[in-house]
Amino acid sequence: MSPVRVAVVGNLSLDLVDGGPPRPGGPPRYAARALAALGVPAVLRVKCAEADRSRLLAPLKALGLPVEWRPGATTATYAFSYDGDRRTMDVRTLGSPWSGEDVSGLHAEWVHVGALFRGEFPTESLAALTEAGARLSFDGQGLVRPARCGPLVLEPEPEPSYLRHISVLKLSEEEARALVGSLEERPLSELGVPEVVVTLGSRGCIVVARRRLVHVPADPIADCDPTGAGDAFAAGYVVERGRGLGPRQAAERATRLVHRLLASSR
Repeated sequence: MSPVRVAVVGNLSLDLVDGGPPRPGGPPRYAARALAALGVPAVLRVKCAEADRSRLLAPLKALGLPVEWRPGATTATYAFSYDGDRRTMDVRTLGSPWSGEDVSGLHAEWVHVGALFRGEFPTESLAALTEAGARLSFDGQGLVRPARCGPLVLEPEPEPSYLRHISVLKLSEEEARALVGSLEERPLSELGVPEVVVTLGSRGCIVVARRRLVHVPADPIADCDPTGAGDAFAAGYVVERGRGLGPRQAAERATRLVHRLLASSR
């Protein structure tokens, strides 16, 4: 079988945004919008409880992307509220972790690992992906979100040795500060990941690669729902890296893609 260019693995979720009713969410959901817009070969491998399978998979299948479902004991559930770029979150239910068997057989050049909490993707699952020849992008939520319910308080992973499997680490500004204490090049480089990308909301992102930091600005969009923008960015970034662009150019294109997606959803 010829490898697909990109795969996304992760738990689907039920999101309650600003007091609204539950709606489909999770990293694969938001990454799928970006992949569909780019029209690249891609596959989504997702997990949720059987009871929520129909309503959570339908929006993904409507985008025309291949979807592979794995049964989970629970469905991740989160409540969000926004004040500009600032987000407050309450964890209602944690999703199920992923084993090496859960991620086997993806046949992808790049895999974006949409982690939602620490321990969701243990070392064995990341090793299984890299041993199959994939380069990994990892969502930094899996480094700083503890595996517990209640109001979200970020806590850095005390032993992030599994980062040796990661080619790209995608962090939000809050996650970067929780993990290394700043947005400076040196502490981000010292994580030991070849590329670290920190999204800054309406201010764009910073990219750290080869001990060099660059800022990629963005055009702010008023009155938009930013939920999932980081997941869309991550998907766009790995697609462009897979196409051969360098880190800065990939970040610029991913930023423009997210801008288009947010503008179209207002």
